[in-house]
Amino acid sequence: MATEMNTVRKIGISVPRDLLRAVDSAAQRRGESRSGFVVRVLAAATARARDREITRRLDELFADADLQAEQIRTAEAFLGAQSGDAWEP
Repeated sequence: MATEMNTVRKIGISVPRDLLRAVDSAAQRRGESRSGFVVRVLAAATARARDREITRRLDELFADADLQAEQIRTAEAFLGAQSGDAWEP
């Protein structure tokens, strides 16, 4: 049973003729339908955009000097525990 989010929807888009030829050619080389190729490329593009946003947020979070110092202390404590000391975060 398909959920609302996974229901396939047909859409209409305008694509320049040269781009459509390139899409069709790429899809054919990969043994995909035009629709399958476009869906795969759109999914990859949106995943990259999501990943860039996650990375941006993590970079922003870890730019905080206090958080960096805490992370270093935790890593050092963990590494010390590996050499026989008790690990205390």
